[in-house]
Amino acid sequence: MRYLVKYLSCLALLCSVLPLGAQQKVPFTETGAPVAPTGLTVPPLPAEPIVYETGEGQNIRVVVVARGLSHPWSIAFLPDGNLLVTERDGRLRLIRGGVLDPNPVAGVPEARVNFISGLLDVILHPRFAENHYVYLSYNKPLSEDKATLAIARGQWDGKALTGTRDIFVTDPDASSTARLLFGRDGMLYMATYGTEPQNPNNHSHKVLRLTDEGKVPQDNPFVGKPGYKPEIYTLGHRSVTGMAVHPDTGEIWELEMGPNGGDELNILKSGANYGWDVVSLGRSYPGPWQSATFDKEGYERPVVYWTPSISVSGLTFYRGDKLPKWKGDVFVGGMRTGEIPGTGHLERILFNENMEELRRESLLVDLRRRIRDVKTSPDGYLYLLTDEEDGGVLRIEPAEQD
Repeated sequence: MRYLVKYLSCLALLCSVLPLGAQQKVPFTETGAPVAPTGLTVPPLPAEPIVYETGEGQNIRVVVVARGLSHPWSIAFLPDGNLLVTERDGRLRLIRGGVLDPNPVAGVPEARVNFISGLLDVILHPRFAENHYVYLSYNKPLSEDKATLAIARGQWDGKALTGTRDIFVTDPDASSTARLLFGRDGMLYMATYGTEPQNPNNHSHKVLRLTDEGKVPQDNPFVGKPGYKPEIYTLGHRSVTGMAVHPDTGEIWELEMGPNGGDELNILKSGANYGWDVVSLGRSYPGPWQSATFDKEGYERPVVYWTPSISVSGLTFYRGDKLPKWKGDVFVGGMRTGEIPGTGHLERILFNENMEELRRESLLVDLRRRIRDVKTSPDGYLYLLTDEEDGGVLRIEPAEQD
């Protein structure tokens, strides 16, 4: 104990003579955010499969399925084993038999591409085997400098989308990113970004609940309530970057990126408010805390949070048989840790039977890639998208194959 007291006394003396202030001058952008450093060099995607040991003893092999994609954003698995992948630049790509088709898929709506905007999510209708419907979220151009979010639906004929049309278009206040998901109830959920997250009379920073035709379900929580958009299911989200259905409970889990810290994993509840921008566990980009309090009555708490931020994106519950020691775990993509470029990775979260977090593991750190999407394939593997100009599709499989 006396050594601890002596140490603390010396530390206090040292602090008393050190000047207070920033360690160094940091340049800021016109919007008030600090200019990011150069970061770490991102190596090329590996030419050969890489084998890793992991914390739970689940040794894995990482295989590059496809490369040469421009900022891939979302992946969907077709019943025939082929893959559909969106590129943010406005193209939908087909990977057939493990080979990337050099020609983009026809029948895709024109998207306005700008920074993080463009062609975004791709999902299949729950009854795809019957109707062949494919859904896309994208930034719909309204003018030369204005766009909003939209959902388009087309029918897959094996090589292209036919009869593609918009089934839902948000108000012009929504923009940038949009995740899609079909719930167990057969409803289509759309997460949005934009302005005024606490305004119930706009579509931005909300999760919307729609029918598969893009209409308003009459059991939505705010139907008939004055001043509320009837499409709203939940509100007060920042930037939703992942949604997944819990395989046991059917609850929708939602992943959202915080500012400088404060990434969140939430469970959606009908009519609930998730706090942005009134409460946050993160700091604003110039440095101060985003909000005066981390918690407030009337706002839902996250199940998991990240401070510093890992720029979360992509979410899946692993329930396959190929990686048995990971069964039941949650996987989250990370694009940048602590605001340092070149620090993307995959995170595994282990929960107890009450879905309370027990531990986390960072995976594929040496690849330094921005993990934009992570999905469990129907045959039990994990697939990842790396969001770079030379992006790719990765598959995680057991190191020892049967």
